Amino acid sequence: MMAAANILVFLLVELTGSSEDTSHMITWGAAYTPLISDGQFYRLFTCMFLHFGFGHLFNNMLLLIFIGDYLERYVGDLRYLAVYLIGGLGGSVASYIFNVETGQAVVSAGASGAVFAVIGGMLYIVIRNKGRLEDISLQRLMLMAALSIYFGFASGGVDNAAHIGGLVCGMILCILVYRKRATHK
Repeated sequence: MMAAANILVFLLVELTGSSEDTSHMITWGAAYTPLISDGQFYRLFTCMFLHFGFGHLFNNMLLLIFIGDYLERYVGDLRYLAVYLIGGLGGSVASYIFNVETGQAVVSAGASGAVFAVIGGMLYIVIRNKGRLEDISLQRLMLMAALSIYFGFASGGVDNAAHIGGLVCGMILCILVYRKRATHK
């Protein structure tokens, strides 16, 4: 459902301009520190559904579809939605605070804060299940998260504060919402 929402918004942005046009993205609700500081707090939410180009959308949705499917099965539809939205919002807030503290005025968009919230949630669930859940091991999941964060720091124009903020928020949210299923012997 969340992947479909992101794809729909991407198509609408493309139909009305270009997702690679910064001013067009700001019009659609991308996060921009000066505007958020002026009271446009909705941007902390709307930026989670915007992507700069097809490659950006594709990478985020690929991760979301694979990891999100597991999380949704283990916490349920509504809790999954809460982890995605609240965790993504937490990533946006972390990004905003980082940009204010460093004096940066950047335009930011993407579901990666929410995707990292999903990854953080899955990390917690896998840990709670003794390091393995179906075909996901804790080592694989940690490696994927670490590589994603590393490539974020190694690449330009990546909102690492949103990634880390989303990851932490997702873990915290799953601590609150996940109930391990009882196993019968």
